Amino acid sequence: MQIDIVNSNNEKVGALELSDDVFGGRIKSDLIWSAVVQENAAERRGTHATKNRALVSGSGKKPWRQKGTGRARVGEIRNPLWRKGGTVFGPQPRSYEYDLPKKAKRGALLAALAQKLNDGAVVVVDRLESSDRKTKSTAELLKRLGATGKTLVIDVKPDEGFTMSARNIAGVKLVASSAVTARDVIDTSRVVATRDALQKLQETLG
Repeated sequence: MQIDIVNSNNEKVGALELSDDVFGGRIKSDLIWSAVVQENAAERRGTHATKNRALVSGSGKKPWRQKGTGRARVGEIRNPLWRKGGTVFGPQPRSYEYDLPKKAKRGALLAALAQKLNDGAVVVVDRLESSDRKTKSTAELLKRLGATGKTLVIDVKPDEGFTMSARNIAGVKLVASSAVTARDVIDTSRVVATRDALQKLQETLG
């Protein structure tokens, strides 16, 4: 599998050979789903809380004597059977975070990249840099590369000037190749990667 390498003007300057053993297999969408759900769960705040019978306000006095009144026995007004009583087994603050095996995470990232390559949504550039650090210049550069919607930019070590000029562009996310995840890739309409970044990913995932 070959993919063209372009410059900042979207002119072809070379080609990159991608291994069919790495990107040419069956796309395992179940791994992508697992990785996305795991990352979403890790970002949940989990601050929900309800009051049980010990926390709800109210007296702990027994409303009436146990026997002889003809009414049902009751110990306190805070019991869960009564209106404004405590909640039984209600949600409490907790973490939803859990981990996936490293092999599953790598497989999910590989499947996500393979899907984008099959869709023709990956653009490989020789380098990404911004000399004037102007947001307008970077936006025009991405537009020339066909990145108009949600765009993921991947580089081995993002250029500082390019990072500062791209951070104000809506829908553009800049990630180092060592930190990119399957959710980053699958949640975009266009992936712009440098040649070095894609080679690095191919070595890591292969």
